[in-house]
Amino acid sequence: MNSETTLTLSDLDSWDFSGTALAVLGHPIKHSLSPLMHNTALADLAVEDPRFATWQYFRFDVPPDDLPIALRTLHQKGFHGINLTVPHKVLAVNEVAEIAPAARSVGAVNTLRRNESGWSGFNTDGYGLATALEESVQRELTGAHVVLLGAGGAARGAAVECLHRGCASLWIANRTAKNLESLLDTLRPIAGDIPLHGFAPSEVPSDLPTDAIIVNATSAGLHEDDPTPIDLRGIARPTAVFDMIYNPSRTPLLREAEALDLPHANGLSMLVHQGAKALEIWSDIPASRTAPPMAAALAHPQSAA
Repeated sequence: MNSETTLTLSDLDSWDFSGTALAVLGHPIKHSLSPLMHNTALADLAVEDPRFATWQYFRFDVPPDDLPIALRTLHQKGFHGINLTVPHKVLAVNEVAEIAPAARSVGAVNTLRRNESGWSGFNTDGYGLATALEESVQRELTGAHVVLLGAGGAARGAAVECLHRGCASLWIANRTAKNLESLLDTLRPIAGDIPLHGFAPSEVPSDLPTDAIIVNATSAGLHEDDPTPIDLRGIARPTAVFDMIYNPSRTPLLREAEALDLPHANGLSMLVHQGAKALEIWSDIPASRTAPPMAAALAHPQSAA
């Protein structure tokens, strides 16, 4: 079975893979980089530990309505671990047997590990963000003022991670006031004494802290002609700009950050580190061990394939 093939539920009817199977589920999923990342890391591990020679990572296109039956079938077929991407991260919360406290506070899971009664759910996105910030722009969330752009699922995970790591303050910008207020209501019990603020991106507060880390968790930037999610020129000298989008690698926001000579990075390293953390959950191999081969696979995809 070719791990680079995009599979569907019907392929499980005749499933006969005898090794340790892992998979990513999404809709669409064809262009996911996760199989390349994980299979490269598994091949690297197998050089030192032969048991990983039988591990393989697949991709399945699963429409949202089919997620419950997909998870049941994958469990019956003995899959060891699952990654979830759009649109399944929130939908899966009610489909798992147990959920890690950090993932419950986010309200979304992106990593599942098989147990006898079903699936245990985790969320590695926050770890991926924090580690990527440290690696790519040398900034830590702890003690930092953070300006988060967006109020959707990605923003929620980022916000919870910022609060759990003790950021100095969290400012959330979103165009839709209703969605913004809903997210703020969810975060207030988690924030405790950490100042939490919301604003419209077209109305930047005058008291926004200087030296803030700007994190884009919106989809603005996926297309070349997208407007920037916020005007960086209206913010008092940010300390760094991080865009969760990794394709394209230079979004309008990052191009503006470059023009302003601000430290900046796209979301490719976040993709790597959340994936390495997922593999740690499945294998007990530290994420720091598998992140380098994953990153190398994405930097030179043809040589890794």
